[in-house]
Amino acid sequence: MKVVVSIGGSVLAPDLQSQRVREHAAVIESLASEGCTIGAVVGGGGVARDYIGTARNLGANEIELDDIGIDVTRLNARLLIAALGEQAAPSPPETYEEAGTAMHRGDIAVMGGVMPGQTTDAVSAALAEYVNADLLVYATSVPGVFSDDPNEVDDATKYTELTAGELVDVIADLEMVAGSSAPVDLLAAKLIERSGVRTIVLDGTEPQRIADAVLRGEHDGTDVVPAGADDEMTYWVDDEL
Repeated sequence: MKVVVSIGGSVLAPDLQSQRVREHAAVIESLASEGCTIGAVVGGGGVARDYIGTARNLGANEIELDDIGIDVTRLNARLLIAALGEQAAPSPPETYEEAGTAMHRGDIAVMGGVMPGQTTDAVSAALAEYVNADLLVYATSVPGVFSDDPNEVDDATKYTELTAGELVDVIADLEMVAGSSAPVDLLAAKLIERSGVRTIVLDGTEPQRIADAVLRGEHDGTDVVPAGADDEMTYWVDDEL
């Protein structure tokens, strides 16, 4: 089974504490030990926002700011690589081809950003499409996809299941509201719709939730079901090996 796990920077290392990185690495190692081929993509989180904010105040343009954000995501990726040790490719792949090659030879590929104008949400979806992944998991700081930003709207509706097309519509509506925060961005949602990869959006602040979702199909997040797929969740390892 081929799995891409997207871990937000604020989920992996919100305060750069090594223990949280170790806990996420242990979950990824457990998936690999169960026979999964793993690609991981790590975001920049608050550290990236701090650097970008400072650079913006210093007059950096938007492409330069994107490059700074990419650099931070790759630093975060190196933290996860350090925790994984020899099971991981030794440096963050900078292209999908490099990541796919690493996964093909049995390494855990841990990426950061790839190019300006593309978030790690989109990188994760593109990597999942490139390697023909069975499952894409977004480990975020929110427990799924909501009709509105749950941090701003108390009665926001949480979706337990969406088609990829419905996901695009929900995210597009969220991104039209100034200040709203979506768990994945619109480009990522469109890539998910195009590729048809089964996707889960969940709260990854407790790393074990990632393993539960992948190995047993158990999660409290949002299941994004490809068009024409059976509603029954059959993507976990026991059914693939």
